[in-house]
Amino acid sequence: MTGNWIHLCIDMQSMFAEDTPWHVPWMASVCPAVVEVAERYPEKTVFTRFVPPVSPKEVAGMWKHYYRKWESMTLGEMDRRLVNVIPELARFVPPARTFDKATYSPWIDGQLHRSLQAEAVKTLAITGGETDVCVLTAVLGAIDLGYAVKLLRDAVCSGADATHDATLQLLADRFSVQVEVQTTEEFLRSF
Repeated sequence: MTGNWIHLCIDMQSMFAEDTPWHVPWMASVCPAVVEVAERYPEKTVFTRFVPPVSPKEVAGMWKHYYRKWESMTLGEMDRRLVNVIPELARFVPPARTFDKATYSPWIDGQLHRSLQAEAVKTLAITGGETDVCVLTAVLGAIDLGYAVKLLRDAVCSGADATHDATLQLLADRFSVQVEVQTTEEFLRSF
């Protein structure tokens, strides 16, 4: 692969890996592929963390309703260690970095984009979860910001098979100029 790139790993956190209301059962099955990329390129890895508010009162609009539904997953109610990146990946920090976000998208406040622009990053290799929620918003935002995206299909996961498959198909078909859906092995062979 040519050009400056980073591995953007979306929300591989204990709150999704462990027995919680937000558990993603097959996160464990994609973990080896994510680990392989992070292990080879820890200095190029950025882990995002979805960080809930302390209570629903701290957020506005529909997020308030969302966190009323999922109040057990707010920082005021849950074990705060669940926000951490899973241990299999946390061992790469540093040199890998973490980036906290309060919404599905990592692009909303502009900090991640500014950081990547300062490093002249042109391409994102995206892994993590969930394919049809946070990964999808990360990919669409990256497209809007002009990044080339390599979406590693065996290194993303969801709690819903049908929408996971549909999302991969949508991104491969409708966004084929900006997104290349490939395996981890195909991505790593490109170096």
